[in-house]
This record gives sequence, C-alpha cells and structure tokens, in this order.
Amino acid sequence: MESPAAQPADNTRQTLGIGMVGYAFMGAAHSQGWRTAGRVFDLPLRPAMAAICGRDPDAVRAAADKHGWAAAETDWRDLIARDDVQLVDVCTPGDSHAEIAIAALEAGKHVLCEKPLANSVAEAEAMAAAARRARARGQRAMVGFNYRRTPAIAQARRMVAGGRIGVLRHVRVTYLQDWIVDPEFPLVWRLRRELAGSGALGDLGAHIVDLAQYLAGERLVGVSALTETFVRERPLPAGAAAGLAATGASGNGLPRTGPVTVDDAALFTGRLASGALASFEASRFAAGRKNSLRIELNGDHGSLAFDLERLNELSFHDHTEPAADSGFRRILVTEPDHPYLEAWWPPGHALGYDHTFVHQARDIVRAIATGTDPEPSFEDGLQVQRVLAAVEESAEKNCVYTPVPA
Repeated sequence: MESPAAQPADNTRQTLGIGMVGYAFMGAAHSQGWRTAGRVFDLPLRPAMAAICGRDPDAVRAAADKHGWAAAETDWRDLIARDDVQLVDVCTPGDSHAEIAIAALEAGKHVLCEKPLANSVAEAEAMAAAARRARARGQRAMVGFNYRRTPAIAQARRMVAGGRIGVLRHVRVTYLQDWIVDPEFPLVWRLRRELAGSGALGDLGAHIVDLAQYLAGERLVGVSALTETFVRERPLPAGAAAGLAATGASGNGLPRTGPVTVDDAALFTGRLASGALASFEASRFAAGRKNSLRIELNGDHGSLAFDLERLNELSFHDHTEPAADSGFRRILVTEPDHPYLEAWWPPGHALGYDHTFVHQARDIVRAIATGTDPEPSFEDGLQVQRVLAAVEESAEKNCVYTPVPA
C-alpha cells in the first residue's frame, strides 16, 4: 500500500493514520489531541490512531490501551514502516527528534515533532532541509509549539496584526516553574544535556521565544544572556520519570548522584528586527510557580497581556482612548468568532491546557488535506533553535550581545 503522504493532498481520503513515538507526558497530551480533534471539528480527514511506540513493551501496551491506540510497537523504525501510518508524531526527548523525524520524512510520512525541534542547530538544520525536500513531494512537517493554539494567544496575534497596539516597542515574557527546587529531586532526562540539549532554556525558553516572535510578527536579531545551574549534582533516578515527578535511587545506604549538565534558569534580553526590545526569563527554580507563563506587548497605541493561569482571557489597553477613563480591560476569549471556538461550547464556557493539543491536531490535519504549509514549520523551529544557541553563546561570554543568524 503506497503511503498517501507521498502524493498531493487528497481531500477525498477519509482517514489519516497516526503513529506516535513516545507515550509519557507529551504522549498523553498528544493522544488527547488526536482522540478528540475529529470529534469536535469537521475535519477533511479523520485521524486514526494506528500505533504508538515505546521501548518498554508492557508500558507501551498499557499506554496504547489507556489512550486509545490500535497497536503498540517497540521500535520506531517498525512504526514508520507501517502501511496504516501516514503521519508520525514525535514525542520523545530531543536527542532522538532528528533521527526519527528525518527517517519518517524520507519514508514519505508527514511529521509533527515536539518542541524544541532538536538539541542543536546542526540537527535542526538537517530536519528543516529534510522537510523542504519532503514538501516537494506533498508532505507536511510541523513543530509542536502548542501554546500558539490557545484561543487567547491566537486572538492576540489577530489584534497585533490588525494594528490594535500600533508600533511595537516592548515584549516581555516569563515562564516559571518550581518542580526542581528541591536539591534532592532526581537527575531525570531533562537535566542531562545529552538527552535534553539544554535545561530551562530549551524546555521553557523555546516556548517563550516562539510566542514572542509569533505575537510580534517578527524575529529576534540578537540577544544578551545569563544562565545558571543552581544545583550541580543530583541523585540518580529510580526508574522512569512520570510527567514532572520522579524518585531517587540509593545504593549501600547512600544516594548515588550524577552531574546536572544543563541550565536551571536563563535570563536574556533581545532586539527584534523592527528595533523593539524584548526580555525573557525561564526558570524551573521559581518556588510557588507551577506553570506560570506571562507575556505582554506594548505598542504606541496600546498594550496586550496574557497569563497562562488565566488562559481564556486577555488584558488589553487602548492608549488612543481619553486618559480619564482608559485602562486595561479584560477580554474573555470564549466567543464563537474567536479562534478555534466555533466548534466548542457556548460563550463563557472555558477551555483548558489539553485543548491546545486538539487544536494542534486540527491544524496539521487541515494543512495536509488542503496541501498548505502548517505553522510553525520546521524552518520556524530552526529559527528558535538559532535563538537558543545565541543565548547560550552570549551566556558563555558573560552577556556579550550575540546576533542571531538570519
């Protein structure tokens, strides 16, 4: 059976077979998206959850049963080779993104890959090149920056593009978590450079770089940065991590430890192509902050602000109004003409984090069916990777301003 990914988009196809590599935190989130998208939105293709892949046969079979996958594989090469898989969804740690995604594209499959796109600029360049070659064959590739799919964020982009805040002057973004504040928290894969690429910078910083550039509608051209690793040695984990939780191992009554090889926090400023200034903070050491992402944009005609902990809302200030009665006002983003909300609930009925993955699935399915390029593309993911590399280079040089390659 010939893979439909190797052919031009065909709206008459009724199913799009999905194969997913990885079944942990992001695997569960992506599964929710695939399971729900076709039941909420009127899609031109029906996502069919063909197979899920993981190295532990018992664990991946349990994940398949729990999340609704028809089959389980223990080798991602076998998953890519399946005739009933036309799209490969990569939800593994960053060290395997390039190998899996490039192999899938070369096998004629569409690809959705979790962020950050890769662990290095070189890997991301190879992935973007493979995606360009595949696009000529009718295949599509997208990187999973799911926060773009928050209706309030998509509405903010509409407002910025429509001139509601005027000429952009400032962007400021923070993304704060606290799950590794305890120095006894184990050395999970996210704290090892060979697996994760970087720490808070790649995990959280990739999201806020993408959001800042997406909302601004322009790219960062240079950065000045500081990074720090506060706890440099941690207990080795006992078994696999579950989401952001894990337990430490011990031997002979003493904990076994290993070095933390990534950053715990990153702080950097940047300049956008227009000359607007930006500031970023990403930390997994902000006690009391569980998943706190905040972004604000200031222009000469107004300001917009978003807080993930209030993800159905925007704060908007119209600076063209008389000062006597102007100020920030709350926009509840739950109306049917707001992005993505035409298929959901009546106004005022809020959505949540998991809905961003439903919207992500909707968008790539529609792109495949219509033969259009989904966003963010692998090229967009490469550009974010170049920003992260520039941040690390600047931090190594004690905040020296470092251009981001075009």
